[in-house]
Amino acid sequence: MLFGYKLRNFNIRLLIYILALSVIGVLIIRSASAGALEGTRVTRQIIGIGAGMLLVVVLSFIDYHRILNFSTMVYLGCTGLLAWVLFNGVMRGGATRWVVLPVLGQLQPSEFTKIGLIVFFSWYFDKYQERINQVPVLAAAGLLFGVPVLLILAEPNLSTSLIIIMIFSAMIFAAGLSYRWIFGIIAVLAPLAAGFVYLLQYEKIPFLKGYQALRILSFINPAKYQDNNLQQDNSVMAIGSGQLWGKGLNNTTIASVKNGNFLSEESTDFIFAVIGEELGFVGSMVVLGLFLLIIYECLLMARRAKDMGGKLLCTGMAALIGFQSFSNIAVATKLFPNTGLPLPFISYGVSSLLSTYLGVGIILNVGLQRKATHN
Repeated sequence: MLFGYKLRNFNIRLLIYILALSVIGVLIIRSASAGALEGTRVTRQIIGIGAGMLLVVVLSFIDYHRILNFSTMVYLGCTGLLAWVLFNGVMRGGATRWVVLPVLGQLQPSEFTKIGLIVFFSWYFDKYQERINQVPVLAAAGLLFGVPVLLILAEPNLSTSLIIIMIFSAMIFAAGLSYRWIFGIIAVLAPLAAGFVYLLQYEKIPFLKGYQALRILSFINPAKYQDNNLQQDNSVMAIGSGQLWGKGLNNTTIASVKNGNFLSEESTDFIFAVIGEELGFVGSMVVLGLFLLIIYECLLMARRAKDMGGKLLCTGMAALIGFQSFSNIAVATKLFPNTGLPLPFISYGVSSLLSTYLGVGIILNVGLQRKATHN
């Protein structure tokens, strides 16, 4: 026993899978980074992993109900940081997504907002689970959800907004949303999607920037927008060139996706292309297998959770890791339009790394508090 918890319920498997992905990430970042960036990025990523593991251990022994009790403050804090980004953020690559905080340095609030919204809506849907299908409850949830999403869209950051929408959808479904609502929403969205594609061709979608529209159009009609597919085409070729066992880490051939200057974000958005090239089909399957195991463990803890709040925390994290990893890999393999999303635990980026570790620490406490029948 430790702090009143049975340590045999601690999900050490989840930690092992996450650490394995993090180690793979460090090796690939080292290989993908060139010159002075190599040492800097690797050092920062290792520090991020160390800080993240410390965060996981501390949070795993804090009762998640205490965290849920601060849900309103978490929501207001996330929304406030997102608003601060728009007025006093750091611009990079045409987007304003970062803020500079004392001691912590430069952080991306939208990454932490994913975890913040998982915490907030776990509390909200737990509180109103008996009235989940009533219009006032759903309308309030939609309004509370819409504010941070609109702030993220304004950065602009369409890809993160879409991931948050998927997380919210998974959580409200797990909370018990009626199929009448689900089928009704689908019936409304289907014609809207067709209208969206039609208006997109004439640049009539107000919340999309020109480059975002081009990415979607190039995916729908690759022949017409061939030049916009260059990054993804190179990514697919790199993955295929790895064949079964890959070319090995730190390969320096001129045809390499990193040495031939074929990709611009090989240590972040397109890191899976480097994995495919250097570790081959076998290495890629190992990475995919680890993600599947992590999602399985999250869903298993959700099933064993002793209340709705714990169930939704685990469901939200499963959705975050599942949808974001799938989206990143789908972009690298040209199954999705080009979007800027990190691969969880692997891509370079301390904000993404720490926020995901933070979420893992919270759900590990859910796993420590199982239903009585599973003890």
